[in-house]
Amino acid sequence: MKHTNRQTTTCTLTDLYRAIDRQHAVTITYLDQDGTESIRTIEPYDIRTTKSGRIEVRAMCRLRGEARGFLLHRIVSYTCHRIAFVLDRPEATTTAGHVIVVRSTAQLIARELGRDYLPARRIDQTQASLAA
Repeated sequence: MKHTNRQTTTCTLTDLYRAIDRQHAVTITYLDQDGTESIRTIEPYDIRTTKSGRIEVRAMCRLRGEARGFLLHRIVSYTCHRIAFVLDRPEATTTAGHVIVVRSTAQLIARELGRDYLPARRIDQTQASLAA
């Protein structure tokens, strides 16, 4: 078991990315918002940065059986296993419910940049207060 307070964030992220690449489960000790500690086995599939700048691990939670987000700074300790993934991950969809299909690296990069930098709502010419 590795304790996150005894190593750098880079080392923790490296281990989690390795688990994603190898499709191996990870058992984490996680602190909830109210300070409750829980032990969960997860199947990580994505690591992303939230709008507030925090690092979030997206994973299938074996306890709940569904996709969940775990903030990296709340992971107290973790163990990487050689156990393969067993849960089916839901397909990525847009807000309208359409399935997202990415066919090239350029499309993937454009989607990630759009998610991080485009406004959350559509802006038209009548909104002068938002003009640069």
